[in-house]
Amino acid sequence: MFPIRCFTCGKVIGDKWEEYSKRVMAGESPKKVLDDMGIDRYCCRRIFLAHIDLAPEYLRFSPYRYRER
Repeated sequence: MFPIRCFTCGKVIGDKWEEYSKRVMAGESPKKVLDDMGIDRYCCRRIFLAHIDLAPEYLRFSPYRYRER
């Protein structure tokens, strides 16, 4: 889960994750995408660059998947 706010400065960044993710997966440079989106502070940039989306991994081990009926 991507954080809603930057841990250091408190700027709202959660609404920008989907656009960033789509553009980087399409082949754009992360630096160019962050510059275009106006993410200038290095504390905010590190969250985007270091984030690993683990939600699909969590869903693989859902307790409701294996529940007997």
